Amino acid sequence: MASTAPPRPRARPAHTQGSTHCAYTPNGTRLVSVGSNNTIRLYKTGFDGEPTNIDDCQEQNVSVDASNEFFVVGAEDGTVSLYSIPNAAFDKFLLRCSLPIRDVALSPDSKWCAVASDELSVKIVRTDDNNQIRHLKEHNKPTKHLAFDTKGATVSLACTDGIVYVYSLTSEEPELIKKVDGVIGTLDAESEVSSKVIWHPDGRAFAVPTPTRDIQVVSKNDWEKQRVFSNGHNGDVTALAWSPNGALLASAGKDKKILVWETKTQSVVARLDYANVMDIAWHPTDNLVSFTNSDGEVYIHPDFVPEQYAPLLRLGTQPAPFIHDPLSEVGANTRRPETNGFNPIITRPRRLSNTSYDSLMDGPLPDDDEFVVDDDGAGYVVNGNGKRMHDDLDVFGEPLSKRRNIEPEYHEAFQPGSTPWRGNRKYLCLNLIGFVWTVDQDGHNTVTVEFYDHEFHRDFHFTDTFLYDKACLTENGALFSSPPKDDTPATIFYRPNETWTHRTDWRTQLPKGEAVLAMSLSESFVTVTTTANYVRVYTLFGIPYRVYRPKSSPMVTCASWRDYVMTIGNGPVGADGYTKLLYTIENVKRDEICQNEDTVALPEGATLKSVFFSDNGDPCIYDSTGTLLTLLHWRRPSRASWIPLLDTKLLPRLASGRKSETYFPIAVADNKFHCIILKGGDQYPYFPRPLLSEFDFSIPLTSEPPKPKKNPDAMEDGTPEPEDDESETRKLEQKYLLKGIAAAQLQDLVESTSGSHSQRSGLARLELEIDKTLLQYLAIECREGEDRGMRALELVELMRDRTGRMVEAAGKVAERYGRSILGEKIREIGERRLNAMDDED
Repeated sequence: MASTAPPRPRARPAHTQGSTHCAYTPNGTRLVSVGSNNTIRLYKTGFDGEPTNIDDCQEQNVSVDASNEFFVVGAEDGTVSLYSIPNAAFDKFLLRCSLPIRDVALSPDSKWCAVASDELSVKIVRTDDNNQIRHLKEHNKPTKHLAFDTKGATVSLACTDGIVYVYSLTSEEPELIKKVDGVIGTLDAESEVSSKVIWHPDGRAFAVPTPTRDIQVVSKNDWEKQRVFSNGHNGDVTALAWSPNGALLASAGKDKKILVWETKTQSVVARLDYANVMDIAWHPTDNLVSFTNSDGEVYIHPDFVPEQYAPLLRLGTQPAPFIHDPLSEVGANTRRPETNGFNPIITRPRRLSNTSYDSLMDGPLPDDDEFVVDDDGAGYVVNGNGKRMHDDLDVFGEPLSKRRNIEPEYHEAFQPGSTPWRGNRKYLCLNLIGFVWTVDQDGHNTVTVEFYDHEFHRDFHFTDTFLYDKACLTENGALFSSPPKDDTPATIFYRPNETWTHRTDWRTQLPKGEAVLAMSLSESFVTVTTTANYVRVYTLFGIPYRVYRPKSSPMVTCASWRDYVMTIGNGPVGADGYTKLLYTIENVKRDEICQNEDTVALPEGATLKSVFFSDNGDPCIYDSTGTLLTLLHWRRPSRASWIPLLDTKLLPRLASGRKSETYFPIAVADNKFHCIILKGGDQYPYFPRPLLSEFDFSIPLTSEPPKPKKNPDAMEDGTPEPEDDESETRKLEQKYLLKGIAAAQLQDLVESTSGSHSQRSGLARLELEIDKTLLQYLAIECREGEDRGMRALELVELMRDRTGRMVEAAGKVAERYGRSILGEKIREIGERRLNAMDDED
């Protein structure tokens, strides 16, 4: 409930009636106010006397921003002036525009000043050299307000067309990176109603007034709406400002009220009666707020925040109000140091020797404190155990030069196929069966499960009071998990798609305090990895089957296919301070370990984005470099190797360099990579659900050459252009490698399962296709000339056929192109193979 207002400060007549604005210097020593008359006031903080006046200035000043050494002022005559604070005098004109200025803003380092005017372009001018000017031109309407983010990397424009334009300033030429529509309203440039963008001090979000008299928070990472400060004002908002640590928000409206909001709860904690307020400025350190009104008055309000809420101002920087704060999400990783999200590593105290007198007596004698005083700096002082410290030893008695404080960087845990919260929506699961998504309804969620094949499955929708945050979907059923909250433990819920009994689903709880990091669902088992570093395996209908603790921890993710379970966890720390990921694959039903704590092959600095089994049951990973890899020989212990199937950076669609996009992995099926194309810098898909795309495998051998330009004078008859030998060779090389990988995977399956007749015949067909590919490759080499004979002969030696038919066909190809010497060599190879087969018999 809002508290009672503190004593009312006096109004200070500073300017004539009209637009009046104010700003504190970053060190808080001065308050600058500008208004309609040709006088600027400099108030000294803590001094209640008359302010310092600067009379050498323009009239109709409409905006001000200050640094510690100077401040800038924008006026309706189109000038932007820079004033010295130590000299309290005009310094120089920073910029001149042909139309009235509407807003000015200094970058966090005060080196740049952004200027908004009634002109269509926004100018960013260097404060120490006004010849350096950058232009923002990609918006179509005049700008009413603008603001730098807390790092100065972007500038946000609130334009009169009701759109917030965000420009990136990291490159030499400013680039428009986002249009945030549907938040602010369309306003006239001269309107007293505000649409000002104010960045939260933590830099992850900004707040803007809305046409519905609320204040909306928008996150920077996805530009989605987050929490909203609502039901406060009965009139349009005219001014707003965050407290220096972001714990509070002050806003003023046409309802003649100033409201103080608590950021965490978005509730009003104080209401003050002040009319026509145009600008609000918080003091950087004190409980002090100044504001101005359209009557030209300045108010300096000490004890602005009520006493019971004043301690909030003494806190560190508080987080911006997200619907689902990424910082509070359960991750791998309750063990990280605070610098990167983990708790500090626990260190054991140094144990003293049994012969130490101090250890037996719980420390030195009380009189030891004043026995020797190091008054000459000779190093006679003793440490806490009564011992003199060596100059080069630390508190643990170890050489300072040899002690290294390495804080390991752990890989974050993730659920494959899911996305983080974006606004109040989130995909819990995306795969080739269907997709699961949830909507936060403030108090409960609504979960929707949709299938691609409606002939076999029906979509369903339910109200979720458990707040599920992870899900898996297969043809057999859907699996959900919820995080622990207060005294409620984490819950696992399985709903089969169909069953012949009345009881269709089951639910189980984890021990208190244990949360789910990742889970997977196969035809046989439910696998769950938890923050307690357990792997919990259940049958499809909830019977606990196995619980074990993996050697690599904390856990990162898991995947499963039939009876096989693949778990991935953090392993030893590398020289760069990052942990290596280790994976284990085991057959749960047969209790056999296929691969035990082997390394996940990631390049330096890369992270794992997804892990899944292909439709043929082979493990696949997709990393942050855009590379898809599969695991070969994984059923044989210590034989597994990671083979790249596709590097998305080398796709032909990106060869021109004009297109920039990334890919969200979904599955590997039918020898294709299924994914969702992401554009505009997005890392995850959002709503409405985008269509799935598929790409053929292409092992990274060489970059795709640029396509030759078409001749505009050539007639287009619809016939494709003939391929040259080089492009045909590349295709055959790809086909040979990919068929070889498929054959190796099928060979492993046949050997480990005593394969069926169809599997063995399929393997024979693959080997025949490999030989046919080599035969086509041989024809190209023979066509190129006699000097390619050694390469051609090598192709024949790679053929897998032992009956001699393919070697005979290779000899005929050589004869067709007149390569008689090559033909003789090929016949020799055929004879050697036949002799080898006779020896085996």
